[in-house]
Amino acid sequence: MAIIACCLVVFGADINRFLRRYLAGRSFLLRTLIFVIVNAFGYGLIIIHLSPLLAQYMAKIPPHWLFVLVVTAFFAIGSWAQRNRQV
Repeated sequence: MAIIACCLVVFGADINRFLRRYLAGRSFLLRTLIFVIVNAFGYGLIIIHLSPLLAQYMAKIPPHWLFVLVVTAFFAIGSWAQRNRQV
């Protein structure tokens, strides 16, 4: 779950930027409604649905490689965030 949440934190700014451009010129009410739906419900649903899938894939990995995978995944996410000036 932490890997999915970290990815959403890193990519959330890009998603919100895309929505801001797409909804430019629309009414305040529509922009606010879509923002709440995407951020509150959309990200929550992504975490709820993708976390079990990721856990299933990770359960198939041998334990000694799982540690390497998790550390590498967090390092990659952190590097991506650093490159995008989010850290």
